[in-house]
Amino acid sequence: QVQLVESGGGLVQAGESLRLSCTASGRTGAMGWFRQGPGKEREFVAGIMWLGRTYYADSVKGRFTISRDSAKNTVYLQMNSLTPEDTAVYYCAQRRFEATVGTTQKDYDYWGHGTQVTVSS
Repeated sequence: QVQLVESGGGLVQAGESLRLSCTASGRTGAMGWFRQGPGKEREFVAGIMWLGRTYYADSVKGRFTISRDSAKNTVYLQMNSLTPEDTAVYYCAQRRFEATVGTTQKDYDYWGHGTQVTVSS
């Protein structure tokens, strides 16, 4: 059973930046970030294959960057130019075997507990 631990959330003002981290206890498949805002469904934000190819939701393209440190089994989400619409609990997820990035929750087998990101206007 792989465990995922997120960190880096917090309260920032609009226009500021945050970097989230997710460390996995084991290396398996592709990893992704999802978020769930107040009253909203959980949605895909970004994903990365272990070979490095990345994918982004349209709403964050150009502002968020996903990267990974393979030696540390850690994935990062650099979030710039944050807006109040980015306020959500951010979850890290990992696929058990698949190397390709999935964009739906059912594509992922392991989940972190989430970290809160709040952006004030």
